[in-house]
Amino acid sequence: MAPEKPLRVLACGDVEGRFEALYARVQAVQKKSGAFDLLLCVGNFFGSAQDSEWKDYQTGAKKAPIQTYVLGANSDETVHYFPDVSGCELAENITYLGRKGVFCGASGLQIAYLSGVESTEDPALAHCFSAKDVTDLKTSLQSISQFKGVDILLTSSWPKGVETFGNSPGDVNSKKCGSGLVSFLAASLKPRYHFAGLQKINYERLPYRNHAVLQETAQHVSRFIALANVGNTDKRKYLYAFSILPMNSMDPAELIRQPQDTTENPYRKPGSGESFAYMLPDAKEEPASQFFFDLSNKPKGKKRPMKGEERQPPKRPPFKPPLPTAACWFCLASPDVEKHLVVSIGTHCYLALAKGGLSPDHVLILPIGHYQSMVELASEVVEEVDKYKSVLKKFFKAKGKRCVIYERNYRSQHLQLQVVPVAQTCCTTEDIKEAFIIQAEERHIELLEIPEHSALKQIVQPGTPYFYVELDNGEKLFHRIGKNFPLQFGREVLASEAILGMPERADWRSCQTGREEETAAAQDFRQAFEPFDFAQLD
Repeated sequence: MAPEKPLRVLACGDVEGRFEALYARVQAVQKKSGAFDLLLCVGNFFGSAQDSEWKDYQTGAKKAPIQTYVLGANSDETVHYFPDVSGCELAENITYLGRKGVFCGASGLQIAYLSGVESTEDPALAHCFSAKDVTDLKTSLQSISQFKGVDILLTSSWPKGVETFGNSPGDVNSKKCGSGLVSFLAASLKPRYHFAGLQKINYERLPYRNHAVLQETAQHVSRFIALANVGNTDKRKYLYAFSILPMNSMDPAELIRQPQDTTENPYRKPGSGESFAYMLPDAKEEPASQFFFDLSNKPKGKKRPMKGEERQPPKRPPFKPPLPTAACWFCLASPDVEKHLVVSIGTHCYLALAKGGLSPDHVLILPIGHYQSMVELASEVVEEVDKYKSVLKKFFKAKGKRCVIYERNYRSQHLQLQVVPVAQTCCTTEDIKEAFIIQAEERHIELLEIPEHSALKQIVQPGTPYFYVELDNGEKLFHRIGKNFPLQFGREVLASEAILGMPERADWRSCQTGREEETAAAQDFRQAFEPFDFAQLD
C-alpha cells in the first residue's frame, strides 16, 4: 500500500480586511510551489473599519483561490461579520469555523480551534471565550479513546508563558498579553502545530516535548508559531507553509521523533513540589495536575467559616534557603568554609577552587545558601548557576580548554557543581562522553542521555539521589542512583587514561596541598578569571 500523501497547508496571521493582498500572495506561492490544500487564518480576519474589499467576495464577484478557514471576532466591532456562532460559510471558499470545536477533514487531519480573546466578564461577550469553552473543548477531545493529541490548534490569542524554556519572542511578553486558558488548552490537546496571531510579529518557538523525560512514554513534539499581519511594512512573516500527515496515519516512531533543539514543555510545572506558575482566579491547585492551570473547581471539603468570619488566604512566609542539618563546609556563612579557596562571589552563588583538585583550575560552583542539589535550587539561584557555567565555558575556551561539569547528589550535604577543564588537544567531547559511558557500563551504572534543553527538575524529584554530567556541547548524561554508587566516579573517569591520563589523582585526599599553595593558586585563578567575572562587573 502506497504511503498516504501529506496535506499541504498554509497558515496566515491577521488579515485585517486585506483580502486582495492575502490572496495575491497565496496565488504567487502556489504558482511557485504548487497547489496547497487549505488556508488557515488566525487573528483578525476582518478590519475594524468597513471592509470595502469584502463585498466582492461576499457577493461572489470574486472567489478565494483556496479553501479558507477562519476564526471568529476578537473585538465587538467585527462580531457582525459572523452570523452563526457554530460556524458557517461567509463566502465561496471562505468558512468561519465557529466559536470552538474540532474540524476533521476527510484525510483524518484534526484541527482544534478556539475563537476570540479570553473573557474578563461573566457571561463572556460574543468575541470572547470562557473557562467553560476551554474545558468543554478539552473534554470533548480527551474523551476519545486513545487520544494522543491534535494535529493543529488554532487560536487568535497567544498562550501565556509560551516562551518559557524556549527562545525569546523579542518585544512581546506573553505573560502580559497571553491567555492562561489558551496555555491550559495547548497543554491538554498537545497540538503538533499551534498557530496564533494578534501581536503582529512572527515568532517560531523551538519545538517542545509533551512528556517528562525518563518518566513518561515518549510523545510527539509541539510547535508554536505566531504570525504577523498581512501587508505589514516591516516585512514580518505572515504566511507559513508546511506539509503534514495526519497523526493517525503516521509511523509511531516517526511521530515521536525528537528534534535536536526540543525543549521542555512551557506549560507543565517543573516538579510536583512546585507551585503552578499561573493560577486562574478561582482555580484550586491539585497535586496530581500536570499543568500550570487547573479548571476543575472541585470543592475540597474545607471547613466553612463561622458567621461573621471572613475567609482569608493563607499567608506565605518569605522564601528562605533550607538550613543544614549539621555544620556545613560549603555554606559561605559557615565558620568551617575555607574562604581562602573562594575566587568569586555572586548574589546567590560563589566560585571556589576544588580542594585537592584534578588540576589547578578545577573549580566548584556552589550556592551561598544551603541547598543539597540542583533540583532544589530556587529559580534565581539556577539563573546565576547558569551564568557562572556560561562564563566558565568562555574562560576555559579562551585557554584552549573545554570543561566538563558534573554533580553527585548522593551522600553529600551541600550542592557542589564540579567544573573540570580538559585541554582541547587532550581529547574530543565525544571521547569524554564515550569514556563516561564505557566506564559506567563496566560498573553496571546506567547512564542515560537526556535532551539538551531538559531541566533536571523535569526528570527527578527533590531528595532523589542522582549523578549528572554536562559536556561542553550541551549533551547531558544522567544516572538515578540506587545504592553503592562509587563516590569518586566522576573524578575517576576524568582522571583516567582515556581523558586526563592521571589516574593517581582520582582521590582528592591524595592531591591536597598546603594552605599557602592553595591561597596562591586561588589568587592566580582570581586574577586570570577577572575579565570574565560578572560578579566583579556588577
